[in-house]
Amino acid sequence: MSTRATLIGPLLQGFFVEHLLQHKRVSPQTISSYRDTFRLLLQHAHKKLKTEPAATQIGAWDAPLILSFLDSLENDRHNSIRSRNIRLAAIRSFFRWLTLGHPELVGMATRILAIPVKRTDRRLIHSLTREEIDALLAAPDQSHWRGRRDAALLLTLYNTGARVSEITALHREHIALGGASTVVHLIGKGRKHRDIPLWPRTAQVLKAWFREQSNADTPLAFPSARGQRLSRNGVDYILKQAAARADCPSLKAKRIHPHAIRHTTGSHLLQSGVDISVIALWLGHESVQTTHVYVEADLAAKQRALSKLEPVGTNVRRYRPRDQVLAFLATL
Repeated sequence: MSTRATLIGPLLQGFFVEHLLQHKRVSPQTISSYRDTFRLLLQHAHKKLKTEPAATQIGAWDAPLILSFLDSLENDRHNSIRSRNIRLAAIRSFFRWLTLGHPELVGMATRILAIPVKRTDRRLIHSLTREEIDALLAAPDQSHWRGRRDAALLLTLYNTGARVSEITALHREHIALGGASTVVHLIGKGRKHRDIPLWPRTAQVLKAWFREQSNADTPLAFPSARGQRLSRNGVDYILKQAAARADCPSLKAKRIHPHAIRHTTGSHLLQSGVDISVIALWLGHESVQTTHVYVEADLAAKQRALSKLEPVGTNVRRYRPRDQVLAFLATL
């Protein structure tokens, strides 16, 4: 293998341009996450190896270097174990792809692929109550353009349970407001499409908002003041402002972020009796196991189950079959 073929630069370029963008067509969010991982890894390797990134050979990225990088994420950057595992997943993906075109690197890649993910505590999700979400939705000052946009955005976010990336990329044409049903067409992770029905209230608010936006130069449903796509921090700021204005004291003690609205949608659907498989489709989850966190966090459902148990110390009546056939089977 030539010297250029072993340089890390051309290999990373092939991984991002050919593999991730052309072959897998991953989302912009995945590209950003992987980019940040390798940017940090290149900086760490430069510090350890004293070699410029453009002159670094792939052989220098052995398992000990990768392990020291993962340790530095936790010890020096104070990243969580979850963040450390996300960085490791990106590195694994790169070396798995590398073995396809460079069989001579299989040995080194195998040792890196064998680096285990760390176990971490699984926290229960936290959602807002009905009173809290109502106060949050009513908080924006709708006497101004920005407040009307924020009110429509927050209501759509709660109705759909959309991710931030999905709501900021939403175009007006992705929302069907005419006909018998009103739906919003979302494009989620892995470019998966899903349609979410809208409440009459949401449809009414969006119709009024889109009439106001009819002459706008941007197709975005919820643009910034400059007509550009809102950033994740922009949506987070809108939520923080709404929480500060909301007439609900309990909101002040809670950490409000965009994903908390998504958790609230899932929790409220579950509390309303919607089947968990439908909630998984609603939220765009790959597996029902992901949606199961809402069952684990639903304290009210656990209290209802507890109320069906006999209290400790009471005499539990023995089951007696009422039918002769059942009584016969019970004797076998």
